[in-house]
Amino acid sequence: MFLIVMENRSYQEALRQPFTASLAAEYGLATDYHAITHPSLPNYLALSSGSTWGVRDDGYHAIAGRDLGDQLTAAGLSWRAYEEGMTRGCFQSPSPYVLHHNPFAYYGGGCPENVVDAGELTADLARETPRFSWIQPDDCHSTHSCPIEDGDRWLAEMVPRITASKAWQQGGVLFITWDEDDGSASNQVATLVVAPGIGQHRTARAYDHYSLLATVEDLLGLPRLGNAAQAEPMTDLLGASMAP
Repeated sequence: MFLIVMENRSYQEALRQPFTASLAAEYGLATDYHAITHPSLPNYLALSSGSTWGVRDDGYHAIAGRDLGDQLTAAGLSWRAYEEGMTRGCFQSPSPYVLHHNPFAYYGGGCPENVVDAGELTADLARETPRFSWIQPDDCHSTHSCPIEDGDRWLAEMVPRITASKAWQQGGVLFITWDEDDGSASNQVATLVVAPGIGQHRTARAYDHYSLLATVEDLLGLPRLGNAAQAEPMTDLLGASMAP
C-alpha cells in the first residue's frame, strides 16, 4: 500500500494537469473529497492519526498520542515514510524538506527509524517493499512552493515507478491526495485510487482525510484511530477483490 500527499491545490487545479487527469481517466477518483482544515500540519496529523490534536499552525508540537506508524509497528507490519530531501534526519534536514510534512516526527517527539530519505525508495521497490509506504515529495515537488506543473511532472515520474513494482502489481494500491486546497472555505481536493484492474470510475460520496485513514486501516486489518472510527471508508473506489 502506497500513499502520496501533495500540497495546496484545489480539486479543479489538480485535475487540469495532464498526468493527474490521465490517472483520473484510468483509475478511481473521489469527486467530493475535502481536507479537514487549514493550514497543512493538522491535515497531516488527521491523515496519520485520526485527529488534529487541536493544532492550528505549522509549528512543532510533540504529541502524546498513537498514530498509524505505532499501529503498524505493534501489529508487526513493515512500513516506511519516504521523505524527499530528508538528508539529515527528521529535525535537521534543510529545505526543500519540510518538517511539518512529516507527521511521524510529531508523535512522541522523536524520529522513528522507519522514516527515511526518499532516495531509499528505489531499492525498496526492487527488493522488499514495506506493507505500507508513505511517500512525501519535497516543498517544490509537492507544489507547495513551485508551480503545479512541477508536481504533475514529479507524479509522472514517480507513479510509473510504483506501478511497475511487483508490490503494486500483485494486489497493491496507491492513494494520492492533497493535504488542503489553495485556502478556500470548501477545502475540496482531489483524491485518486490507483490499483490494478479497478478501471476508471468515480464516486460522489462525501469523503475526507479521516475516510482515507479508515480505508488504509481497514485494508491493513488495523483498528481505526480517532475520528476515522466514525468515517465512511472509501470502499466504492476499490475493486471487489481488494475491498476489506
